[in-house]
Amino acid sequence: MTALAPDPRVLADNLAQVPRAVVMTMGALHEGHARLLDAARESVGPSGQVVATIFVNPLQFGEGEDFDRYPRTFEADLALCEARGVDVVFAPSVEHMYADDHVTIDPGPIAHILEGAQRPGHFTGVLTIVAKFLHLTKADFALFGEKDYQQLTAIRMMVRALDFPVEVVGVPTVREGDGLAMSSRNRYLSDAERAAAVVVPRALGAGAAVALTGADANEVLQVTRDVLAQEPLASPDYISLTDLNLGPAPTSGSARLLTAVRFGKTRLLDNVGFVLGGSA
Repeated sequence: MTALAPDPRVLADNLAQVPRAVVMTMGALHEGHARLLDAARESVGPSGQVVATIFVNPLQFGEGEDFDRYPRTFEADLALCEARGVDVVFAPSVEHMYADDHVTIDPGPIAHILEGAQRPGHFTGVLTIVAKFLHLTKADFALFGEKDYQQLTAIRMMVRALDFPVEVVGVPTVREGDGLAMSSRNRYLSDAERAAAVVVPRALGAGAAVALTGADANEVLQVTRDVLAQEPLASPDYISLTDLNLGPAPTSGSARLLTAVRFGKTRLLDNVGFVLGGSA
């Protein structure tokens, strides 16, 4: 049975002396989150402990973003966690997490590119809550989806730089049948926007495919832009090709192609990894 911990004290009372994995979420859970929970169980085995956090973190939302309308589906989230064998759901209030003036984590240069450039302060909020949850859950493994690749990279950098005793595990993006990356924000899309959104994985796939033919970084980016441009409802914020640590794209070797695209008021992220001049 899944235990519900509404505050840090109850969480501490429910932590067992066994290997532990944590999956951090903002709720509105879907099959992508379910895959993270399954991977968490695989990390610690049947005798280990899986903790899921459900917390819509105000610190990572900027002015005018969707904090107030972000979907809250708490009862359905608890049911999914129960079905996936989660041992503890930690669902604290904002007051429990930010009771006083708080110290925050400075993400460094990664906070000023891609998502950070579009959403100033976002990664300060992300890393601050991740650090707090790592301390409170005392996890041995922390699992994050590769869909939010910049977030995953920033968390790995923080864990390495601040010597957190935890292994960060990236889990491949889970997709709908037509290729769209699963996201809690997909439910914002109108029918027309949902139909148009499939252009995002199609564009990334086209970029990855041309890379396998020996195309250089500029050619990969141009092909990706061209495919996105075919969809009038798609408005890209950025399309970027980087190395695995979000530095400049390599001449050859492992690379990551990332994009953020708006459909009306909804903003979707996606990315794909491949080897320039090699195989995906």
